[in-house]
Amino acid sequence: MPKMMRRFLLPDPPSDRASLGLLAARLVAGIGLAMHGWGKIQNPFGWMGEKAATPGVLQALAALSEFGGGLALVVGLLVPLASLGIVCTMSVAAWTHISRGDPFLSRRDGGAYELAALYLVISLLLLAAGPGRFSLDALIGRQTAHGSEQRK
Repeated sequence: MPKMMRRFLLPDPPSDRASLGLLAARLVAGIGLAMHGWGKIQNPFGWMGEKAATPGVLQALAALSEFGGGLALVVGLLVPLASLGIVCTMSVAAWTHISRGDPFLSRRDGGAYELAALYLVISLLLLAAGPGRFSLDALIGRQTAHGSEQRK
């Protein structure tokens, strides 16, 4: 694997203390995203309804990024890649709410962009910092590094 790709997919983990914070963020955001995407993944090409202006392929990508990306965050596998998909999806979601004039916080049953913004920011954090020491990515990174040291 090229060095730049390896650094992106398997970054060096931060301290144990920071990794605990990243684990908490991954678990809460991942569970929330997976639950949020569960209904969408049941009908990935048509969850917005028949009259939706959004093509089915883009609906499926959003469903996959929410459900699959959420699961990836929970186990800590391919977190940078999952985070990138979530960043794209949540950017569109937040922009859609903002362009409709929705407030940051909902006043009752109306739309709001608070949740999309939170998922967006958490995904940006994970994209920048990586998943932390307590993840499958870190375990794979350690095994990969250990294997390359043995080959030298």
